[in-house]
Amino acid sequence: MSAPQTVLYAEDLVVGDRIGLGTHTVGEDELVDFARSWDPQWFHTDRDAAESGPFGGLIASGIHTLAVAQRLTVEAAYARWAVIAGRQLRQVRFLGPVLPGTVLTGTYVIDDVTIDDRGRGLVTATVTLVDDEGRAVLDGTVESFVRCRG
Repeated sequence: MSAPQTVLYAEDLVVGDRIGLGTHTVGEDELVDFARSWDPQWFHTDRDAAESGPFGGLIASGIHTLAVAQRLTVEAAYARWAVIAGRQLRQVRFLGPVLPGTVLTGTYVIDDVTIDDRGRGLVTATVTLVDDEGRAVLDGTVESFVRCRG
């Protein structure tokens, strides 16, 4: 059994801290299943049609890529933080295609922590995902409320 991890509160978070995200391989079945449920466009769901499309094959939905970023961020940071809720996504950009078999990883950089009078901090951060060749495929600014210690 592993030792319990210390919970981090808004006061513990440091502007400029860079948190490495884990990795996730986007498999073709996952890519197609996600798209069939949430973004059923032909270049996400139909391999044969996608082969003659602009990317030469299937690509992941941008929303799928964003969901991977969220999962990796939760595993690397939010699971240890006293998170209340997300507040906002801003300036999310889909910078390149994510093909089946792509290994995604990235960073979460704390840009600002603003403590309010309600016992919480607003954490603003930049999230970037890169593919297995180091090319950025997604970036954006996220805001989350995190509890203060007191």
